Amino acid sequence: MAHQKLTSAESQQQGAALLSRISSELVKTMKDYYGKGPISAKSYMVDDLLFVVMRGGLNASEKYLLEQDEVDAVRQYRQTFENRMKKTLSEKIGELTGRKVVNFNSQILFDPDMLVEIFVFDDRGTGEGVEATAVGQIDDDSTGEVEGESPDADPAKVND
Repeated sequence: MAHQKLTSAESQQQGAALLSRISSELVKTMKDYYGKGPISAKSYMVDDLLFVVMRGGLNASEKYLLEQDEVDAVRQYRQTFENRMKKTLSEKIGELTGRKVVNFNSQILFDPDMLVEIFVFDDRGTGEGVEATAVGQIDDDSTGEVEGESPDADPAKVND
């Protein structure tokens, strides 16, 4: 049976749906592990790289430490935690994409508060899949973007 090639529009829709699923799953994971999720997330896939940019999501104690000029303490805590999350996050991305993650890094930025997750795949992906995500992002800059928690959400009052 011949493999039916997706139309460009179908391919772009699948690419956009994948990026949105990735963003949604990482927002959920951050909420599950930190107690508070990011305000928004957007995923970008290029060649053998996946970037997930999450905005907001600092918890109350991290905000307090930043107000006290303890930037290094917050950065060290987040980096240590993200290092321990490498396997969990890499497996989740592997399941979603069907690709093997061979490396992962995370960087937190302040003012504005952003967390950037970087995943490296073992290959550049199929031309159609990579093209679908890239073209989808060029055609629609909201591709792969999802809303997270309200910036004023109190994690102590959130029910799952």
